[in-house]
Amino acid sequence: MKILVVYYSMYGHVLKMARAAAEGAGQVAGVEVVMRRVQDLESNRAKLEGSKHAQTVLAEQQDTPIATMEDLKAADGVIFGTPTRFGNMCAQMKQYFDGALELWLSGALEGKPAGIVASTATTHGGQETTCLTMMAPLLHLGFIIVGVPYSTPGMLHTEGRGGTPYGATTVAGGRNELSPAPEDLEIAKALGRRVADIARKLRG
Repeated sequence: MKILVVYYSMYGHVLKMARAAAEGAGQVAGVEVVMRRVQDLESNRAKLEGSKHAQTVLAEQQDTPIATMEDLKAADGVIFGTPTRFGNMCAQMKQYFDGALELWLSGALEGKPAGIVASTATTHGGQETTCLTMMAPLLHLGFIIVGVPYSTPGMLHTEGRGGTPYGATTVAGGRNELSPAPEDLEIAKALGRRVADIARKLRG
């Protein structure tokens, strides 16, 4: 059984969350985790090349293949990871979704569980709206949305960090100076396990 973790990460926060989700999914018996990154935009190249931080993070991902539609089709469950852009997914991830027309027409993704990990610069910068707005195309494609129940350790808090019932999230800081809190990473692992476990149950 394959669980696909497909993400975009420019400064490394979503990468860490995606890896945590992959680790959690891999803890479920019989699961093969497939990590993929989405293609960047040509219009973003200058920004990437002008940031040493982004270049370091990009180098860390060079061995991770670029995601294809075949990866989506072959997966039994999917975890999508994105940074927030004005309360929504990034353009790179939207570009990937926009390539799924044939899978939508054929119904190839219907009935598969999907979860979301996301990163925002601030605590009110789209922690919840990014997850919620990403659910619209997931529902159009026929995915079964998997969230994070409040029984998950670390969810009930009043700290300036991530953790929403709509997806596993983290706060990067206005200058990308923060790392995901240990609790955020544990929630991402829990989401990964939950997606994988539900995919296994759905396969019967």
